[in-house]
Amino acid sequence: MGLNNNQIARIVELCLLAGEILIKSGAETSRVEDTMMRIAASFGVPEAQSFVTPTGIVFSSNREDRAKLVRVAERSTDLEKVAIVNSISRQISRGELTVEEALAQLKKVAKANLAYPLWLQILSASVASGCFLIMFQGVWQDFIPAMIAGGIGQMLFIYLHKYIKVKFFAEGLSSCVIGMLAALSIYTGFGTDLDLIIISSVMPLVPGLLITNAVRDLMDGHLMSALAKGADAFLTALAIGSGIAIVLAFI
Repeated sequence: MGLNNNQIARIVELCLLAGEILIKSGAETSRVEDTMMRIAASFGVPEAQSFVTPTGIVFSSNREDRAKLVRVAERSTDLEKVAIVNSISRQISRGELTVEEALAQLKKVAKANLAYPLWLQILSASVASGCFLIMFQGVWQDFIPAMIAGGIGQMLFIYLHKYIKVKFFAEGLSSCVIGMLAALSIYTGFGTDLDLIIISSVMPLVPGLLITNAVRDLMDGHLMSALAKGADAFLTALAIGSGIAIVLAFI
């Protein structure tokens, strides 16, 4: 028995919502497209077509029907949402969820704030900065200065990004403050190795997931997404480097 237009429209809505959550949460392009196609096929739409970029998703139930577009303006890293959507997709493949049940679950995931509390994000960045310093064979005397600079830099980035929508400016200003705090620790005798303190403290700002996804997309043949994510990672690295360079130019 074939699907009517209303049923197909609900399936398309479900696929687009799943893809939107994934791309906003930091999933790679191949995962987004594969999840959407599997969901569509599980509900009897095996000829669905999808095209995913970091800023938008185009999806159609077949080659003849009109495609629908979802614009993606903001992206972050929330791997828990990625895992939840993957779990829902597997349930759909096993026939355990109807379209309406899956839509209801995905809408809850889309609205949910699953991010860790800000204080925990800042504390984690602080501890990670100190651990990076030891990993880079620094001395224990620089552990605390690296923790302070990394924690304050992360806190500044989080709050600046709320008001400065262009994240590269927030990253540049945060790295600039990290550089000043590192230089201050050396000037006061609290720290000993300026280079290692700076390198360790900016590590939480480095776009590791973005670089990884860019390489994966490139290997999977998603050239447009790979280049876009690679350019994003490059600009982030440039912003971090520029902020540190400004400080080093004046000390």
